[in-house]
Amino acid sequence: MALEWSKQDYIYYITKMTKKHNLDNISRTIAYQRFYLQFPEIKWALVASLVSRNAGWNMTDLLIPTYRELLEPKDRERLFMTYERANWLIFSDAYPQLLLYKLSVKLQHPLFHLLKHYNVSTFMINEWFHFWKTKDCQRLMIALIINEQNVIQKPVIEQSFFKKRVFRSPPYLLQNLLSMNAVLIPTKSNKIFGHFVKDFTRTSNRIRLGKQIASILYSSGVYPKYMSFALAVDHTGSRNDYERYLMQPSSGNPYLRKVYPVITHQDIIRKDWLNSGGISKAWQTPISCKPKDISSRFYKKRSLLAAYYHMKWFIKL
Repeated sequence: MALEWSKQDYIYYITKMTKKHNLDNISRTIAYQRFYLQFPEIKWALVASLVSRNAGWNMTDLLIPTYRELLEPKDRERLFMTYERANWLIFSDAYPQLLLYKLSVKLQHPLFHLLKHYNVSTFMINEWFHFWKTKDCQRLMIALIINEQNVIQKPVIEQSFFKKRVFRSPPYLLQNLLSMNAVLIPTKSNKIFGHFVKDFTRTSNRIRLGKQIASILYSSGVYPKYMSFALAVDHTGSRNDYERYLMQPSSGNPYLRKVYPVITHQDIIRKDWLNSGGISKAWQTPISCKPKDISSRFYKKRSLLAAYYHMKWFIKL
């Protein structure tokens, strides 16, 4: 990167690279992980890559027999678009931040003032300048968790279509009631760490979940196991990515790029979320979460859905 680049050169480069890697769930997941491997001090990038892997698995879940039987095609399409829209929106906001950090390191001079050209919240602009001075990796990771969940709150969670057609629909309400969904931290063994998702529509709950996942992921007993998995296993969107290591039958999820097209998103004029709600002190408080193997609980819940599917299929005969 030439030192004589102009401001417009930087903006063009960041816009081009963000668009290139924001193609689909696979490209986003890979971009986050590659960035983390280059800049491990940005701990959020690994958390983002992990959560993005989970989003891909949730997307392809919608095409296995259980979900195809239990959900109408329109419900499955809406759920896919919810995952895809949130995944795309977070990346479009976060990746320019990561690239500007990369450029700042290269030039040995902070360029975070340019984040305003990408409608990044003033909260994060201030946090990046603070990180540049203090190198407080933990604080920056939590700040990025806070930011990403606020970024999707109004455009996705509170957007009228998703709010009415997804988050008030019987499938979502039942899934939330039974805590069917979880963010999984896989390993190359029969153990899966992670945490179950509850009341996803509440910003504070998603921020708490993000901090819980980060705490588990970076614990001494989990981090090397997950990194061994992440470095060895390319993300495909299929649960076979990690189920090959489990002592149980595969869920049969397809490869994401074989079943879903590239979605073209229309961006919106983004307002700074900080101006509409401010910051809760609880959001900024670190959380310590003890790692637990949740594989048994997670697959017991999935087996209940499978049993219900087989019962409906038998009744039809």
